[in-house]
Parts: sequence; structure tokens; C-alpha cells
Amino acid sequence: MNEDEGMAMAPFIGREVEMERLTALLSKRSASLIVVRGRRRIGKSRLLAEFGKEMKSFFFSGMPPVPKMNAQLQREEFANQMQRTGLPGVKPDDWGNLFWALSKHTEKGKMLVVLDEISWMGGKDPTFLGKLKTAWDMHFSKNSQLVIALCGSISSWIEENILSSTGFVGRITLDLVLEELPLPVCNAFWHPKEKRIAAFEKFKLLSITGGVPRYLEEIAPELSAEKNIQNLCFTRGGLLVREFDEIFSDLFSRRSGSYKEIVTILADGSKELPEICKELKKSRGGLRNKYLEDLVKAGFVQRDFAWHLENGKEGKLSRYRLSDNYLRFYLKCISRNLSKIEKGDFSNSLSTHLPGWESIMDLQFENLVVHNRKTIWRLLGIVSDEVVMDGPFFQKLTKRQSGCQVDYMIQTRFQNLYLCEVKFSKHRIDKKVIDEMEEKRMRLKMPRQFSIRPVLIHVNGVEDSVVDERYFDKVIDFSQLLDGFSPGNSS
Repeated sequence: MNEDEGMAMAPFIGREVEMERLTALLSKRSASLIVVRGRRRIGKSRLLAEFGKEMKSFFFSGMPPVPKMNAQLQREEFANQMQRTGLPGVKPDDWGNLFWALSKHTEKGKMLVVLDEISWMGGKDPTFLGKLKTAWDMHFSKNSQLVIALCGSISSWIEENILSSTGFVGRITLDLVLEELPLPVCNAFWHPKEKRIAAFEKFKLLSITGGVPRYLEEIAPELSAEKNIQNLCFTRGGLLVREFDEIFSDLFSRRSGSYKEIVTILADGSKELPEICKELKKSRGGLRNKYLEDLVKAGFVQRDFAWHLENGKEGKLSRYRLSDNYLRFYLKCISRNLSKIEKGDFSNSLSTHLPGWESIMDLQFENLVVHNRKTIWRLLGIVSDEVVMDGPFFQKLTKRQSGCQVDYMIQTRFQNLYLCEVKFSKHRIDKKVIDEMEEKRMRLKMPRQFSIRPVLIHVNGVEDSVVDERYFDKVIDFSQLLDGFSPGNSS
């Protein structure tokens, strides 16, 4: 079963750019073999289902890696899915025969074939990819109107076995990586009530869900944020109660414990590799590096590099950041209340039961901002061609320089540095934020010809005294991120 089954009635929101890229394939004069990958629940299958509405489509999915799963069971399931789709049964003894039989029904006309969770489908059979490649060359590619999509949540497997494989060189037409939906698109999940629900209430939910479509589809706009969070996160059987274990058992199988350890360490903030290894009590071995890179490719962790301001080039220093808001919320808030949730003893009073909730909101807010960097550029009047480097910025303490960390920074080719202070507060932000930003500015070691442009990005308002100081070149309210435009002069 693919991740989007059972959701046919949910409206399809966003993904205009991705849909345009898919639709452009239909203008080609040759068959297309494409890859669609991204985080679990990000909407890969749903996007392809929407794309395939105007053509004959066949969807097949690998089975999750449960105990005793093997290549034969995967072939048998594929044959069963073919039969349920209306294609005649084929003896499931060989992938070559299965692909050949499928090719006989896709020889002519505009067609889409989706092989979903392909790493599950073929990971246990060393002949799978070779036979798929042969079937593509000999049969599938003969239909110039055919699109075959290789789809999956384990991006590391796809990258290693397909995108980096000599067998598929020159055959992949499109590698489509789905990321979280931008905030202006997320706003549509409150339709038709989005105009009368406060940005702060939306923030409470988005700080947990991020821009993950499957989570956003669970929002009931007629209910308060607290009630939605109660239903999703703190009620027995709620989607986000069980989701954490399903992510790691489905994607990382027997090694799930090692991956869970890493994300747990990153839940309190970004860390360099030596810090992670120290907390794991492990040496800096290749296996640890691989686990981190797998988490990066799966869309749960981001590796942020420092860069040299003089030339705008990436440096060697890097930190790993838990970029997935749901994982952090689960680790900091849901997991420690699981026994109460299972007993039905958890009430909807966030302040009573989640004393640490507010302390992680800065990190959650920073993730939302970084995921929506292009919206920030637009609000600041920066076009993409001007950006040299951007991201969370950190400067290591040495004998020659002070330590410094900027929540989000943009360096432009006009030698402007936009220092963005990303601030969550239950109350309006006061003038202390100016002192904090000024200290960062003083610590930052930069070339003389650069200009500093401080920016404040906030959720719940600022005091008039902050605006009156005219210290910040721009003050951006979270509501503007949801709207995607700047109404008048916000500073």
C-alpha cells in the first residue's frame, strides 16, 4: 500500500512547479524514466496520482521490510498487484518475466507506471535493477509516450543504486526531489477559514507538522490548534503518536535504533560530528557518517556548512541539524508522555503537560524559516541571482576571532550580509533583541567593505520601542511568511 491510499477525497494542494516539470515530459518524443524521492509522507505518490489522472496509470508498491520478508514475497506481491490492476497473472519466479508482461500492456498510448517504494520492492533481489534496466532498454522505452516513475522514501538507496549506477547512466530523464510545502501553500490547509484564524494559532500546528502534506491534511480548521494537537499527538491511535516508530522501522529496519540515537542527540540543537560521536560514545567511523548522510538524504537532518565571507565559498566546518519539526516535537514532547497517552490520561492543557514546549519553539521556528528561505528573499527584495550563500551561520571561537552564531544569514554579491534573528516568544519582543543582535554583529569577523543589514523575524509581535529604534532594516511577521508577500512597510 502506498502512503497516499485512502486519501482520494483530500484536495490536492500545491506542487505547481513539480507538476509543470512532470507535464513537460509529455511533450517529449521519447519515453521517460524518472525518479521521485523525498521524506515519508511528503506526497510523492499523491503527486504522481494527480499527474496520472489524464492517462492510463499503473501503480505498484513494494512491501515494508517486515521480518522474514524476501525477494520471492516481493515478486508474489507484485504479481498480485498486477492481477488486481486488471493485468493477467504471471508466474512470480523472475523479475524479467514480470516486467516483460507489464510491458505488453504499456506498448502504446500515453501511460504512467509507478514503482513505489522501489527499495523495498527490489532491495532483497540482486538481479532486480539489472532486469529493470534490461526491460527498459528492450521493451518499455519503445513507447515514446510512456513515463515510468521510480519512487521511494529511502533516497540513499535510490542514489546509490540508481542515480549513481552505471547501468542507469543516461537513462534517467528527471530526478524530482520533493521538499516540504512552502508556508503560503500550507496556509491553504485552513481553507475556507484561513482568513479569520490568527497566524500564531497556525504557527502552533506548523511548528509540529512543518510543511509535510500528509500531516497538514489531518488539520480540522474548525477546531483550535490545541484540540488539533491533542487529537494528532496526545490521543491513543493519533497519527503523530505512532508515526515516529513507523518512520524508523519502515525506512531503517533493523538499524533503526542507531538512527533514533542520532536524532535524539540532535533534538537539543545542531552539533558537529565530533560532538555527536562523543555523545554516542563512538569513534568517528564511516558507519556513523553513513547513518548521518542517510538521515540527510531521507529529509530529516540537514548538514549546514560555514562559509568564507571573503569569497563566498563553503568551508570545512559543518554542523548537523534536526531539520524535521515533527521528529523534534515527538522526542521532546510526545515520547515522554506515551504512558499517559496510552492510558488516555493526557489532557489538552499544553502548558500543564508540556512545560518544555516553549523552549523548543525557537528551534522549530528556525526550521520553518530556513525551509522557506525563498519567501524570506522575496520579502527582503532579494532575487535568487544575488544570493552568494545563505543558511544558519556559525563562526568558531579561535585566538583570532570570537565565537558567533546567526540563526539565518544571507550573503549577496553586492557585499550585503543580512543577519536574521529568528525569535519566538509568547509575548511581544522587547528591546533586548537589539542588544542580542548587536553582540552578534560585533563578534562577526567580516571584510571591511561589507554592509550589515539586521533582520528580525518573529511570531507574536514586537513592542513599539523596537520599531522606534529603527535598528532593524526589516521586521518580518510570521503572518507575512504565510501570505508570501510584504504588505507595505513592515519595519
